[in-house]
Amino acid sequence: MHIEDIEYDHDGTTFIGHLAVDRDRAGARPAVLVCHEGPGLSRHAKNVAERLGALGYVAFALDYHGGGTVLTGDQVMPRLITLMGDADTTRGLAKAGLAVLLAQPEADASKVAAIGYCFGGTMALELARSGADVHATVGFHSGLGTTRPEDAANIRGAVLVQIGTEDPIIPPDQRAAFEAEMRAGGVDWRMMLFGGAKHSFTNIDAGLAGMPGIEYHEPSDRRSWQGMIDLFDETFGPAER
Repeated sequence: MHIEDIEYDHDGTTFIGHLAVDRDRAGARPAVLVCHEGPGLSRHAKNVAERLGALGYVAFALDYHGGGTVLTGDQVMPRLITLMGDADTTRGLAKAGLAVLLAQPEADASKVAAIGYCFGGTMALELARSGADVHATVGFHSGLGTTRPEDAANIRGAVLVQIGTEDPIIPPDQRAAFEAEMRAGGVDWRMMLFGGAKHSFTNIDAGLAGMPGIEYHEPSDRRSWQGMIDLFDETFGPAER
């Protein structure tokens, strides 16, 4: 397994992403962009990229804060609030990471996925709404809202969002608005709801934050991963694992 941190520049800022690819395998393969949770490019997103690399994908976990920084608790929300209100900046950050991924010799540009966690899921969805040539988009406990819902008409591939029913950050009215957006945009989409799961249900360290409504949930972590793999198999064909 080849694992590498890659520096790249976007809009005057240096970012540090995390690449994982098995270079002992021959040929091009599906390429997966991984967008991290709100605090930053932590071990959580890096592990996701490495798991995908081991399964035969080429995966790149982008950095959307700069310098590979993981923000402290009081820094996170001001940064995310800025991005939530600025779809162009959010999409630009995603496209910068996508360019690094597609520059890898193993990346098959005809088989591209974008996945994300928490605000990273929002970022993956915004990348899809931008009309980028992404064939599968997956959000894990991802914020579903956007300032430009009409751009759902630009989405080219299938969309899967996976949400905990007890997630206070993504309440039922946000899910309903997303459903209406996807329907109006004519998107091939699906939503999986996980009973009893709260926010950040895929992150084993979620409970360390000590915040209500944020908690790891092993069954939903496992089932949501399989949901993603099922979509990839449907979209790209089964990977050689």
